[in-house]
Amino acid sequence: MVLIYNGTPIANEISYAKNIFSQMPGLMLHRSISGDFALIFVLKRPGTVGVHMLFMRFPIDVIFLDSDKKIIGTATLKPWTGHKRMKGVKYIIEMTRGTVERFNLIPGEQLTF
Repeated sequence: MVLIYNGTPIANEISYAKNIFSQMPGLMLHRSISGDFALIFVLKRPGTVGVHMLFMRFPIDVIFLDSDKKIIGTATLKPWTGHKRMKGVKYIIEMTRGTVERFNLIPGEQLTF
């Protein structure tokens, strides 16, 4: 599976967090991730969600998507200090810091996976 933005692959290594057991730890136990990795949280229904950075060892970019996989917000979060809430979220993507800037990911645009 590949994560694509405007016809360009932005991640070739994808993991899905589809249930509470995979969503709770997220990336907390990882020491780092590659620039080609994305963790995609699939929520049961769109809603208001928060992402925290407790127990994280490295900064990440977070991309919030709606039910149509359109970007509704992004954030760069630092270990232990970052927290972001967003409304209308169906998918959350966690990637290495700098991904949003490198690929110029902007709200309103769509991702494919």
